[in-house]
Amino acid sequence: MEEDEEGEDEEEFVVEKVVDTRMRGGKREYLLKWKGYPDSENTWEPHENLDCPELIAAYEDKSKKEREEKGKKRKLKESTGGDKDDEGTSTTSSSSKKKKVQEDEENKPRGFDRGLQPERIIGATDSSGELMFLMKWKDSDEADLVPARQANIRCPQIVIAFYEERLTWHTHADEEDKDDGGKSDK
Repeated sequence: MEEDEEGEDEEEFVVEKVVDTRMRGGKREYLLKWKGYPDSENTWEPHENLDCPELIAAYEDKSKKEREEKGKKRKLKESTGGDKDDEGTSTTSSSSKKKKVQEDEENKPRGFDRGLQPERIIGATDSSGELMFLMKWKDSDEADLVPARQANIRCPQIVIAFYEERLTWHTHADEEDKDDGGKSDK
């Protein structure tokens, strides 16, 4: 019987790669791509919950190199009055396109403002002291973090389903088994 109980361990998810990082409530969190799951299932996880130091190190190295490259380009732009590529050709039009894309991303509606129907809650996080749900939307591959207080009002059945999926029931019989060392009259 003990083997059955041990065999019911929680499902373990494998991190494919680290996608992004942020600071929330003074703690570092990483956006993780899970092996075997689409990008819409990516989740923010606190550093202390992770056991993938090599993937974190690879992400940090890549980020450091990208920051160094941006610093070099910024210095080149300041010294020449415009962006130059490796051959010295001006690239101001492509950088203005990048800025426009970034502005579009920042102005893009998020969460319930997208006007999509919520499908399910993928996960939850305590983001800077506020409970947030990672919401999967119907007819969309892109998930968003939404405040739990909004989800509780706008889609209470989905919130209930999320919590019900994670319930662990302990019956009175379970407590008796613990008290008598697993010996029972049954």
